[in-house]
Parts: sequence; C-alpha cells; structure tokens
Amino acid sequence: MEYVKLGRTGMDVSRLCLGCMSYGDPARGTHPWTLNEEQSRPFIKKALELGINFFDTANVYSDGTSEEIVGRALKDLANRDEIVIATKVHGRTRPGPNGAGLSRKAILSEIDKSLKRLGTDYVDLYQIHRWDDRTPIEETMEALHDVVKAGKARYIGASSMYAWQFLKALHISERNGWTRFVSMQNYLNLLYREEEREMLPLCKAEQIAVIPWSPLARGRLTRSWDETSERSLTDEFGKRLYAVTAEADRKVVERVHEVAAGRGIPLAQVALAWVLQKSPVTAPIIGATKPNHLEDAASAVSLKLTPEEIASLEEPYVPHPVMGGLN
Repeated sequence: MEYVKLGRTGMDVSRLCLGCMSYGDPARGTHPWTLNEEQSRPFIKKALELGINFFDTANVYSDGTSEEIVGRALKDLANRDEIVIATKVHGRTRPGPNGAGLSRKAILSEIDKSLKRLGTDYVDLYQIHRWDDRTPIEETMEALHDVVKAGKARYIGASSMYAWQFLKALHISERNGWTRFVSMQNYLNLLYREEEREMLPLCKAEQIAVIPWSPLARGRLTRSWDETSERSLTDEFGKRLYAVTAEADRKVVERVHEVAAGRGIPLAQVALAWVLQKSPVTAPIIGATKPNHLEDAASAVSLKLTPEEIASLEEPYVPHPVMGGLN
C-alpha cells in the first residue's frame, strides 16, 4: 500500500479509503443491501491487512449503525493511533425541525452522537455531507472550528458542492482565523468528470485533499452494462445519477472492457486506476461487499495506465449535467 499526506496536513493516509456505507443493519435506514455486523467485519479486517488505514462513514448510514459496526471493528482490530476515521454530518437523523442540517445546534449535537456510536474520543476527519442553504456558512464554519478546538476532530472536510461554495467557505475560515477544510469528498469517475472543470483545479491550487466517492460509479464500471446487482435494482439515488446519459455512459464502459481485456485484468482495476492517476486525487473511497473487491482495489494502486489507454477511456465521454450539491 502507498501512503500520502491528506492535503497540506501532516497526516498520512492510504491511497485507498474504505467507504463504509455498505456496512450497517439492513433493517434500518434506506439501504436494504447493506451487510450486517458479522458479514462486515471480514472486509474491515482484510482492508487493514492490505494496509488501508483510512475509513469513511456517516451519521446517516443505516440509521447510525454503520458508525457502530465500524467503531467496534476498528477498536478490536486496529491501533487507534494508526488509523484515520472519517465521518459526516448534515443528513436527517431524527424527525423535527432540528433533526438535520449544519446549524451550530445540529453540529454540536451530532458530533457527540457520532463519537458515542464510533466508541472513540475523536474523529480524524469530520466532514459536512452536503451544503446547507438554510444555515449561514459562517455559523457552520465557526461550529466546526469549535469541534476541532474541543479535541473532538483533528481536521474538517467537505463533500459534494459547487466550487464557488467551497471557495466561499475557505475564504470565510481564513478571514476569521477558523479551522480550514483540508479535504473535498466529491463525485468523480469515468462516467462523471464534470469535477475536472472547476473543483479539481481549485483543490490543486489550494492543496486540498481529494477523496472521491463512487469511483466505480456504483459498480457500473465493473460489469457489463446490462448486468444488474441487488444494489443497482434498489438504489434509487444511483438510478437518478445515470438515467440521463445512459447511452453515452455505455460507450465508456465498453472502453473499460477493451482496456481490461487487453491487460487480462478485471474492469474494476482499470476504472479505479484511472481515478488514482487523476490529479490531484488523494484516495478514492472504495466499497467492498465481495471478497475480490478489496484485492482488485489494492492491485489498482500499482497499476499505471499508459497515456494511450487513458486517452481511449476518456474519448467517448460527453458533458453531463453538473450535479454540484447533488440535491
């Protein structure tokens, strides 16, 4: 495994981050395809054995049970000082007017609940899951600053939003002497490359870590276009992401097939290697629900695509609707 600094921080992270949305009680939340605790633990153990030290979850995943499962597994299997735990805040966790969002009230309440579920005194990276139009960004950034100063988070990060929003948040933090975002968890893969226009150049200029989610397009880049999975049949959000550009996306997947066949390797390795070689990507967030998923991801770290292969993979792409905050 390779390790790099998380942006301009001094913290080292593996070049792969294990996304833990797939681990949780399938009877709770909105993800009936998740793996329960007994099924999840072997994947977390295998990730550690492969050298992955970076784990990402969120307070809303499976109604909080993802944090619980991940927290217990890491406590039993890893040295807390050597692993990097990231979680997120924004989504609805309970009924009522204050049960979601990025108000000071919500953030200071949710960090304590996440820490309790994770069974740790602090998280290494506390991220806003989405932009909150209903709360002044000044309020959000000051509350996050206070979370860091209280020792409950080492760093703060952001997720899917427009580049102008991210830059506004960075500016407000600097103007007030508050803790600055160190990472951007955005949506980037061979089927959605609109982040190359503004967000990736911004992150490179500001030395922001880029930790893309869904680098394999929810599995669409790992199988034949017409092949389905239990998740693809029940994942309404995923269906919405790819509904408009299906025909163009099919051509990209066909190119992934061609490159993979030429090398004699799985499609997943090719698609993930493309993300890993995209500047300034730090660590793609991978999902793992089958034994080969982690092995394929680890192999992709050392796979170097040629300029000709990259050009072939990128050539069929057509502009997609900019999703920004993915609302």
